[in-house]
Amino acid sequence: MQKQRVVFLHGVGSFGAAAWPKQHGMALHYDALFLRRHGFDPVAEPVESDVAADVAIVIQALADSGGGHVVAHEQGAIPAMLAAVERPDLIHSLVLVEPACLSLTAELPATASYRALMEPLYEVRGQLNDADYHREYYLRAFSAETGGLETLEAQRSARRLRLQAPPWGAPLHIVPGVPTLVLTGGWEPLYEEIAAYLQETGALRRVAAGGHRPQDSSDGDHIIRSFVADVGRTRSVQAS
Repeated sequence: MQKQRVVFLHGVGSFGAAAWPKQHGMALHYDALFLRRHGFDPVAEPVESDVAADVAIVIQALADSGGGHVVAHEQGAIPAMLAAVERPDLIHSLVLVEPACLSLTAELPATASYRALMEPLYEVRGQLNDADYHREYYLRAFSAETGGLETLEAQRSARRLRLQAPPWGAPLHIVPGVPTLVLTGGWEPLYEEIAAYLQETGALRRVAAGGHRPQDSSDGDHIIRSFVADVGRTRSVQAS
């Protein structure tokens, strides 16, 4: 039997397979692809983010298999949802982990507060160097201090962060009929607000430990695997 395809789309930090350490084992049961968004390359210099290019990467990864499941974290949830809008026939299910889908909840209080906090920083990102932007971003977004950027990898990561577009501008829409799971870490009102909105529009909502990366916890990993498996079984029954 042909394995169902599952594509993984990372956020603004680690990328490719490194962004999904707990999910590597899913490759035993699925045709798993750990994608890299536009501008995330281990060798090439970082470039400006491009949501349209990210959407194309997702669609291309699904098209040659006749579709599959999409698991996306943080800002990776934006092209994942846009791909579902453009090609719902290819999306068997969506798993959105701490999704940065701020345009869906633009008028709600936690989202509005986050944008008011972060937008001034995005507006001056062209005037800041990578280290200063990286430090200020983590202070504002996570109330966290960051270490130095001694390694080339850390320097490129800081550059990529500064080149990311604001997450509140994407024209997102709910896609009826696409089974959707939203998984959050229960730590940040912004992501809980987005999750509640998605739940109200039909998504299954779950919370697991792990802060901004609940997919790294045993519970979070189990929730993701169970959801994908359940949708896959349902599709197999319907096709038989």
